[in-house]
Amino acid sequence: MQWVAAWPLISSRVGIEVVAYDILPERVAALTEIGAEAANSPKAVAASASRTITMVETTAQTEAVIFGAEGIVQTAKSGHQIAMMSTIDPVATKRMHAELASKEITMVDAPVSGGTLRAASGELSIIVGGDDDTVEGWRPYFEPMASNIFHVGQIGQGLAMKLVNNMLIQVNTVAIAEAFALGAKAGLDPQKMYDVVRVSTGASFALDHRVPRFLSGDFEPGGSVDISYKDQELGVPLLLANVSQQVYQMARAKGLSKEYGAAVIKLYEEMVGVKLGPR
Repeated sequence: MQWVAAWPLISSRVGIEVVAYDILPERVAALTEIGAEAANSPKAVAASASRTITMVETTAQTEAVIFGAEGIVQTAKSGHQIAMMSTIDPVATKRMHAELASKEITMVDAPVSGGTLRAASGELSIIVGGDDDTVEGWRPYFEPMASNIFHVGQIGQGLAMKLVNNMLIQVNTVAIAEAFALGAKAGLDPQKMYDVVRVSTGASFALDHRVPRFLSGDFEPGGSVDISYKDQELGVPLLLANVSQQVYQMARAKGLSKEYGAAVIKLYEEMVGVKLGPR
């Protein structure tokens, strides 16, 4: 989880005290070792703070963290502020925002891009949706974690922008997996394919971050197949995105849910009978 790396940046760079909770005790322990206070639930965090940041995988998990029996709203006082930094459904986020507003609690949606390495270095991109004043109030908390902060519109639009970005990287990942499986089947050396494409017109961010994983066989998380598999409910025809989503679903069905998104290459290796790297 990225915040094991990112929380210390908030504390050490701007002197903000951190109260931390995670369902995995070892993640909380990693933070308490460097000065954070441990809490035993989201509501315990909210009882000790005027602002809370949430980051989980799904819409249902977000709703539980905020509205559940152990959720933030159980102890949050009027004026409490929430930065919801998960990549979830924008429509559900607008509904949660309205419900929180009725309790005099504000929320911004602020999904991140950059992965575990940029979280550790404080160089994330944070993409924010919310009203101007509320977003500006969060800026001092986001700046220690980010090299880029984009305020793209009202509530839900940070998530809409993140989903646009996700669609591009995920479609590109599937295209790269197909292309490299094709080349390997034709007898090309995978490393030489990478050397050629990365300085040619097929180059991309996805190429530089996925193919080294193909070649090394390192599919440890940092953006899992499960996280890459996202729904969208805006009714826009997304032909390539829908096909790519099915590839991710195939990977989930093969038991690759918690592996890095580049693990979709394993599907193509199996289908065409090649190996691009150690497995």
